[in-house]
Amino acid sequence: MSINLLGTKIGMTQVFTNNGTCIPVTVLKVGPCMVTQIKTMSSDGYNAIQIGYAQIASHLLTKARLGHLNRVNAPSLKHLREYKTDSFNQFSVGQIIKVDVIKIGDKVNIQGNSIGKGFSGYQKRHNFSRGPMSHGCKNHRQPGSIGAGTTPGRVFPGKRMAGRLGGRKTKVKNLLVIDVNTEQNFMLVKGSVPGKPGAVVSIETN
Repeated sequence: MSINLLGTKIGMTQVFTNNGTCIPVTVLKVGPCMVTQIKTMSSDGYNAIQIGYAQIASHLLTKARLGHLNRVNAPSLKHLREYKTDSFNQFSVGQIIKVDVIKIGDKVNIQGNSIGKGFSGYQKRHNFSRGPMSHGCKNHRQPGSIGAGTTPGRVFPGKRMAGRLGGRKTKVKNLLVIDVNTEQNFMLVKGSVPGKPGAVVSIETN
């Protein structure tokens, strides 16, 4: 059964195995998450569960959000996320899902917003090579030709050019779980995770 959780990216560090191998890992604080709603085909037209994460002061939420949470006696949760599942019968409203559902050696998919880098040029955004640096050359970091001549007389849509880089939803698949701390709800995964430290990420088990 695929289980989805919400967590927070703490940062990156490294751990060493028994044979001395250094493994770069990302530290995540996972859950605890609460099931706040169960949607079924008969009531909503599809099967899904809604989970909440990160309790905050109630005055920071809208009345609509508070009314939705008070209906199931849930605390004031900042983040709500919905996941489609056919195993909704295994969940109940008010159920607490913790990091202990993930085991060492599992592979997870993690989704989050990548770090925004603002307006970036061709080399940084698309790994274009630069022009000649010799004397007299004036196209060091220029894009070069961007289209044909008279025919068709326009630039085709999707042309790789300078523009906004990062700040979009990104998913990294099959990250290996190195360690799990069930007491403090921490998890170590091998490799990097989208987003800055403190960003909220979605964790999906395979």
